[in-house]
Formats: sequence, structure tokens, C-alpha cells
Amino acid sequence: MRIEIEIELTEDDEKELAQILRCAPEGLSERLVPYGAAAVREYIEMFLGRRFFRRGSDHNEYRLLLLILGPLGKRMPDEREVSKLFQTTVTESRALIRAVMAKYQYILRQAVDDSLGAVLKSASREEEDGPYSVAIQSKHVLDELNRLLAEMDGSLPAVRKKTGCVSIYTIAESSFVRLCRHLGLNEAAEERKNV
Repeated sequence: MRIEIEIELTEDDEKELAQILRCAPEGLSERLVPYGAAAVREYIEMFLGRRFFRRGSDHNEYRLLLLILGPLGKRMPDEREVSKLFQTTVTESRALIRAVMAKYQYILRQAVDDSLGAVLKSASREEEDGPYSVAIQSKHVLDELNRLLAEMDGSLPAVRKKTGCVSIYTIAESSFVRLCRHLGLNEAAEERKNV
């Protein structure tokens, strides 16, 4: 079904929206299309009686699920991104993401795994035998990596914050290889091993 809508915005609102959605003001219409589709999907589910929430938190959780599956490209957002979209504090955003990951864990499994895989693919080493270093911007990604390690083998070293860094973490080779194997990134593990 194709739907077209028209919304009037002030020039200031357009500039602010473009900044929030990380696009040029000229590209705002195109950038908003997937968000509009998510909003329409939300209403359709409500109209059909499939999704009706009495609590605001349930509504926000479902709304974030739709954003993850739609405009966010099946990728888990970090807390700052959720804060921009929902006008929440980082702590509130963290709680919202955690709730969505728990409530919709089976629907989001691939999105979570893809987000973890993207983090592992970005890892690098300073020394051949040293740990991997990786930037992690989101607490839920860090928690999920460590949860997987604990699930696989409680004796594996945890992903730890690099001393003196704000968002750089280290991953021991044994943990890195097991995480890559678990997420189906064996080629990435081998490539990093040979660098």
C-alpha cells in the first residue's frame, strides 16, 4: 500500500530534525519516509487490535522495536541515539534498550548479532600477540558480549575497558575467537589472527 502525506514544518524545525536524523535539510523528506512507515505500522497494529498498550513504557518499547526493524536498518542503536529520538536521558535510554532486548529478544536476535559482529569486525591489534582493541559506544553491546562469553565458557576473559580510555575496550584473543565463531565470523577471526 502506498501512502503519501504532507506535513508543514517551520524552517527551524526542519533544521533541528535534520540534525537529529543526521542528514541535510534538503534530504529530510526522504530520510523521514522509513520513520513514517514505522509510525503507520504502529497505528495499523493498534487499529487491528494486535497491539494495544496501557502503559507508556510498553508503547515506547514497541515503538523502539519498530524503529530498529525499520529506519535504523535492523541495527541496535546506542543510548545517545535513542536519547535523541525519544527525548530521554542516557540512563532512561539504556533502560529502554535493555527492556526491548529482553521483551523482543527473539525478534531482535539477528539485529543484536549483527551489531555485535560489526563491533568485532572493527577490532584491531597494536601488537601481534596482544589483545584486540575496539570502540564500544553502548553499554548494552558490552553487556551482551560479556553475557555471550559467560554463556560459552565462564573461564574466558571478559571484555574490559582499556586503561585511560573512555570508550576503547580490550578483548583477549581467546575471547575474540570464541565470539567470532559464535557469531559466524570465522573469516574475520582468521583475518585478524594473521594481521
